[in-house]
Amino acid sequence: MFYKHNNNYTVESVTSGHPDKICDQISDAILDAYLALDPYSRVAVETFGGHGKLVIGGEVASKGKVDYVKIAKKVYKNIGYKDKLDISAHIVTQSPEIAMGVDTGGAGDQGIMYGFATNETPEFLPKGVVLAHKLAKKLEEMRKSRKIKWLRPDGKTQVTYTNGKLHTVLVSTQHTANIKTEEVKKEITEKIIYSLLSPEERKTVKILVNPTGKFITGGFAADTGLTGRKIMVDTYGGIIPHGGGCFSGKDATKVDRSGAYMARFVAKNLVAGGYGKEVLVSVAYAIGMAEPLMIEAINESGEDLSKIVRSNFDFKPLAIIQSLNLRNPIFQNTATYGHFGKKNLSWEKIKKMKK
Repeated sequence: MFYKHNNNYTVESVTSGHPDKICDQISDAILDAYLALDPYSRVAVETFGGHGKLVIGGEVASKGKVDYVKIAKKVYKNIGYKDKLDISAHIVTQSPEIAMGVDTGGAGDQGIMYGFATNETPEFLPKGVVLAHKLAKKLEEMRKSRKIKWLRPDGKTQVTYTNGKLHTVLVSTQHTANIKTEEVKKEITEKIIYSLLSPEERKTVKILVNPTGKFITGGFAADTGLTGRKIMVDTYGGIIPHGGGCFSGKDATKVDRSGAYMARFVAKNLVAGGYGKEVLVSVAYAIGMAEPLMIEAINESGEDLSKIVRSNFDFKPLAIIQSLNLRNPIFQNTATYGHFGKKNLSWEKIKKMKK
């Protein structure tokens, strides 16, 4: 049954300096480093960090050799953190039992993946998802450009829509100790929130900035982070189902990632092709098998679009990798501000379909 995107919902995003997102970016930077050396690398790397320590673990099969510590330090510094990390890495070769199935073109795991698209924004995403990401990205832009000098890397955004209209905007951002709470609220409201809202929305929206009053300690100094803990931020904000598997740190033989990208690609193309205002696509795999166990596509009216999907798109793992060019080192770019709705990503392109 179609889980209809309704007019009442809340979604969130986080900045690149959020502890979980630090870990996602490190995992995807390691993936990209392997793919740059060996496009056929199989990588499943996760990162855990907090309170001065960072642990990188996972499984890799590749002709390339990368320096995990060097990559992690570079990502951490580029985000904007200056404190030192004690970094350790524990990487082993991919399980031969898993490799057997992948070698023959099968899926690297079992699971269910979902893709979604709506015509309500140019990004083919719900307007709340788009706004939450824009707010979080704006925090980073204003910090790195020094237009708001007291901003620090960690931060979160959240938006609530009621009856289809923007009701509440919440921004929590790390800041220096010498700035007053009133000044934080004033600058965030005027320079970030208002810059992304219409005149009408500015009149009616409820704004919350740093509700606890202060947010001085952030990043790994305040909290732990883990790869894959922001899967709703990465996808559709919880508005539609999620199969459970995360994306970052996984090469495209892992259908958690490639299957979800393909499902989004198909959903977007169905909406763009006029098959629905909103489309939900789902696909399921068995480990080691190339043919999906299930492919389903339905629009907001409950119309079954599966036949159109099967005649236009191939969901076998190797076919997805080939059609979306997923052996390239493109993944660190996806690790912040959502995996969907961005330009120049292969799964965001529109193609002609036959009926």
